[in-house]
Amino acid sequence: MKTLKDILYGVGLSAVSGSTSIMVSQICFDSRKVGKDDVFVAIKGLLADGHQFIDKAIASGAKSIVCEELPGKLDSGITYVEVDNGNKALAIMASNYYGNPSKNLRLVGVTGTNGKTTVSSLLYQLFKKAGFKVGLISTIKIMVDNKEYATTHTTPDALTINKHLQLMNDEGVEYCFMEVSSHGIHQKRTEGLVFEGAIFTNLSHDHLDYHKTFAEYRDTKKKLFDQLSKKAFALTNIDDKNGLVMLQNTSARKYTYALRSYANYRAQILENQFNGQLLKIDDNEVWSKLIGDFNAYNMLAIYATADLLGLEKLEILRLLSELENVDGRFQHYISKERITAIVDYAHTPDALKNVLDTINTLRTGNENVITVVGCGGDRDKSKRPVMGHIATALSNKVIFTSDNPRSESPTVIIEEMEAGVEPQNANKTLSIVNRKQAIKTACQLAAANDIILVAGKGHETYQETNGIREDFDDFKMVKELLANLNK
Repeated sequence: MKTLKDILYGVGLSAVSGSTSIMVSQICFDSRKVGKDDVFVAIKGLLADGHQFIDKAIASGAKSIVCEELPGKLDSGITYVEVDNGNKALAIMASNYYGNPSKNLRLVGVTGTNGKTTVSSLLYQLFKKAGFKVGLISTIKIMVDNKEYATTHTTPDALTINKHLQLMNDEGVEYCFMEVSSHGIHQKRTEGLVFEGAIFTNLSHDHLDYHKTFAEYRDTKKKLFDQLSKKAFALTNIDDKNGLVMLQNTSARKYTYALRSYANYRAQILENQFNGQLLKIDDNEVWSKLIGDFNAYNMLAIYATADLLGLEKLEILRLLSELENVDGRFQHYISKERITAIVDYAHTPDALKNVLDTINTLRTGNENVITVVGCGGDRDKSKRPVMGHIATALSNKVIFTSDNPRSESPTVIIEEMEAGVEPQNANKTLSIVNRKQAIKTACQLAAANDIILVAGKGHETYQETNGIREDFDDFKMVKELLANLNK
């Protein structure tokens, strides 16, 4: 247990009623989890306002309340603390509660629309191969050296982050690589963390249901770099037109990487095949098992980061050649009938275009590309016709289907994707609401040497409809269907 005063260190306080010298058992922002002597932080969320549950938290045993607005009636024996921003207060309190664990790690944040998971996961993989104890906080999972923990958000809540960073401290972890989403930044989940570096991958159309404008989305990403210290490094992709924006106003040491522009770190693609690509980095050739221009950028970002963290350059190149692809990121399977199935998390227009461009670059032209794709419900609707256009423009056949429709009608989502299909491409399309049936149909349509792309869900092992999650694994399903095609 710690005193409330110690936990509040660094939090901007507007008003205090009661003693801050009381002992605190746990920090909670969910009133259903409050216990005896806990501090309850009232958060104004998208779906609910924690201020409505202050009385419930007190009834459950909370002895202190942190909130943005003090209740009209203050209970005796309860300490009330008013703050400007509940999310920011929660993050700083969480860091204090767990002993500011990020200070004992070499923590690197990875942000951008696409590539966050690949870059962070492969940095974890590379530093493990180099012999270090390493941590990972990603969309797919949280790793505390060799121990895996489940995660539900790209950037978890501040308590979850700091709890696992403390576990990393306990295990002697030296490096940690962390995906940092725009939602996480906007909701202050990373406040109080000490980053040794930050990486910007790229920026394209996504999350405009949340951020409303592209400029707001971009500027939210930029805040990660704005908060870096002068001891940290800021690494950005300057082939992206927003790359240099990330470096504006940062106090950190500035570095750039690119395939097409002059930069501190540059790479060139010498060969590209379905089983990998040959890259030239710093005048040295290296074979990568990951294919496509987008993965050349990812590999270059990984190389640059490892160099900035002090690894020897030739050793980095050797380790790059050993890296395995991340689940759900251009993950492929070739059937006995020589049908290639590719599963990718591409759920944004830019990511879908990158994957299809890569496939079309590698194909001979005699085979068909059959794309199965949908768009998530309760998310940015404006990208749906754009993705419909891209899929049909770059494929021989497209099957529109469900992809986590959540509370929306999957039929309506598909119709909104179809709205982006140009007339000359209309005869390429099918619409099958049931995702399993859509993938099965793609397998039945495919002939020898054809390529099936199942896009959107990648590593996810569920399908969410009306609040219910059912088991669903794209890669497992397409392998099973192709294996049983002739049975």
